[in-house]
Amino acid sequence: MSNNSENTKLENSTYNVLSALGREADFLYSTVDKYIQDAQSDGRQNLVDLWQEIKQDKQKHLTKLRQCLEQEVKDEKLSS
Repeated sequence: MSNNSENTKLENSTYNVLSALGREADFLYSTVDKYIQDAQSDGRQNLVDLWQEIKQDKQKHLTKLRQCLEQEVKDEKLSS
């Protein structure tokens, strides 16, 4: 069985950045707003506040991961 580096021709560290970027984006664009809406519907302001705080944290993580990916491109870590 081969590792991610052999399958994708990416260093494991670069693959990890791409993978984390995808997970963070998926949560932000597919999940967290639903959680906020559910908490609002249930009248649970404490959970609305919690999910909004988590959303802000995830947005910061996504920005950092995107910046890291941009650096990977500059350093030609995504070249074949």
